[in-house]
Amino acid sequence: MATPLGDLLRHHRTRAGLTQEDLAEGSGVSVRAISDVERGRARGPQRRTVAALADVLGLDGADRSELLAAAQRGRARATRSPGPRARPPDLPDRAGRADELAAIRAAAARARGTEVVAVHGAPGSGKTSLVVRAAHELAASHPGGCFFFALRGVDATPVRPDEVTRRVLVALGEDPPHSEAERTDRYRALLRERSTVLVLDNALDEAQVRPLLAEGARSLVLITSRQVLGGLEGVTRIGLDVLRESESTGLLAAVAGEARTSAEPEATLAVARLCGNLPLALRIAGNRLASRPGWTVAHLAARLGDERRRLSALTAGDLGVRPAFELSYRQLAPLPRALFRALSLLPGSGCAPESAAVALGVDAVTAEDALDELVDASLLGTAEEPGRYALHDLLRVFAGERLAAESDPAAVVAARERLDGWFLDRATTALSFYGTEARQEPADGLADAAEADAWLVAELSNWLGALDRTAGTGGHDRVLRLASAAHWYSDQHGDAATWERVFGAGVAAARALGSARDEAVQLNFLTWVLVVLRGSPERGLALHDLARAAAVSAGDVREQGWAAHYRALALRRAGDLEGARSSAVRARELFLAAGYPLGAHIAGNALGQVLAQARRHAEAEAVHRELLAAVRADAAGLRPEMRDALEAALLMQLADALAGLERWAEVVAVAREAAGLAAGARSPVTELRARLAAGVALHRSGALPEARAELEQALERALEPGGGRGGPGAPDVLDALADVLDDLGDPRASGQLRARAAELRSADR
Repeated sequence: MATPLGDLLRHHRTRAGLTQEDLAEGSGVSVRAISDVERGRARGPQRRTVAALADVLGLDGADRSELLAAAQRGRARATRSPGPRARPPDLPDRAGRADELAAIRAAAARARGTEVVAVHGAPGSGKTSLVVRAAHELAASHPGGCFFFALRGVDATPVRPDEVTRRVLVALGEDPPHSEAERTDRYRALLRERSTVLVLDNALDEAQVRPLLAEGARSLVLITSRQVLGGLEGVTRIGLDVLRESESTGLLAAVAGEARTSAEPEATLAVARLCGNLPLALRIAGNRLASRPGWTVAHLAARLGDERRRLSALTAGDLGVRPAFELSYRQLAPLPRALFRALSLLPGSGCAPESAAVALGVDAVTAEDALDELVDASLLGTAEEPGRYALHDLLRVFAGERLAAESDPAAVVAARERLDGWFLDRATTALSFYGTEARQEPADGLADAAEADAWLVAELSNWLGALDRTAGTGGHDRVLRLASAAHWYSDQHGDAATWERVFGAGVAAARALGSARDEAVQLNFLTWVLVVLRGSPERGLALHDLARAAAVSAGDVREQGWAAHYRALALRRAGDLEGARSSAVRARELFLAAGYPLGAHIAGNALGQVLAQARRHAEAEAVHRELLAAVRADAAGLRPEMRDALEAALLMQLADALAGLERWAEVVAVAREAAGLAAGARSPVTELRARLAAGVALHRSGALPEARAELEQALERALEPGGGRGGPGAPDVLDALADVLDDLGDPRASGQLRARAAELRSADR
């Protein structure tokens, strides 16, 4: 009896003293493929595959002939295999994919000849489950038959197209012709007369499926592939993303039991998120719970929470997330494979070609080509923003595993530091486009403040993550440079969580470097975050004492002025108006003593706000008009954009004072002037305040149609990203617009706006 191929290969490999990994590296055949052959799972690999293995093993003569003959016998047995596989059973625990299933139904309904639907997505995204469900549903309306073929596109030996045509002919009672061309002609002739559903599961590429796309009578071809199959024309493409959270928890409930998951809703949601809402991972997690009745859902969540064990924990019987990823990974060319590993080093979510190039150490064009190959292999997704890419959380974990297993540890550390340094340096450059001494010329690929802002927003998670990692490894100088550069940008962009994190890191870096002055600067910035953005004057006042002490220790009068200014803001918000007035006056004195007129203007503005809150509106008006005159005379020597931003802020304080005096026409004029200046200076918070103030003033003066138009424009601004941060937001504008609609006699629309405002406030809590 002839020796099986697997036994022969194992014998020659061990005799040569090679591991499967050694044989894979020398031959270019994957470890998994070699393992499948030796275990008898792949009995007839292609001749060139066996020849490559024989070359590495040094086989010639009789040994080589015996190995090639064993593979040929395996291929012959495969040729005599039965007809097309029966449809796999439909899964009872269905969840999600309603939109995708509807798209397949629509394709079937419009079919006149043959409609082709190509479903692509990451490993484990549920491609096969979707098309099997569709095939079960549509089989009855296609009397010519429903055929399912596993094309094994990620296996060592994918199914050949002519094998599919032969099997279809056998299934239809035909005697297949000997010639491949004749078989193809007969296959197409038979299907042309029938209404069929043909499922081609797990296709390797376009070449594997193109010969099988025969014309039929109202027929449907459903293709699944990890590749996008962009070369196929005239097909309906469906890309599978992860499930929605509600669908994910529903799938967990269906597999593990509704009673189990409903008893621990928070833990169930945590498991869904740790599974990345990936159907395969969710099904495995549900199976783990179902097979372990003593486990709580929280226990599974804790196990999955350890990133080092997550992929191992997502294994149940012969189902596993890691093997599914491994199959696609091994099919990559060397460069995309290296980039895939390097993407695990990203400190945040998503990337662009520039950061991918830094991670891999290549140019951006090469990196972009490799990124596109990863997208085509469904190992990387495209983000909503053009030119950006997103890596699924579980794929990131897998990429990190491969990086650790296949890379030199010192090289990994160097690449991580290079990437973090690049993000921090570029963020610092982007931030330098804002402020009293803002950069005027393009730098580091950023043309102007608008491009800098767009980059900072898009790469927020990456440069913040790089900040955390660099702080943790002692890169205090870099951390402090970024935190110092963020001052003026933070005044109008970002949110409290971002700046508390940045300036908190800045305080720690200054202390580590032993710089009392920098500590005072960062503590002052952090005080501003707590008072203005967090709305916590008590915490701000506690921090003020530390900031003032550091400024005094450093002998820095300007920072003492800032400490007094932020104390004034905190006291005003806490309701201590006299204390706030006194601190604002003191801040102004310190700024003047330091020769810092801009600070004196800002402190004067704060003084006017205190007077307005104390209902001393006439005094507040006088203060703000005096400040406006000074700024317009360019007494502070400010750049035009900075002067416009400051002038807009002062105009708004003047508008508040005028509103207190009920001089509505003047409020409208001043607020509209402020809105124009703020828009030009890219100060969205001030612009929104101005438009809201103008709308309210128009309402108070009885100009209802104008008030409605102004407030609708304000609402557009409020709903933009960053709208209303640290100031009025969409709920405030909605309420003001509802007041106008009440007076216009439209209570129904008014009620809808108030309900929406309440929802938004509730969501922010």
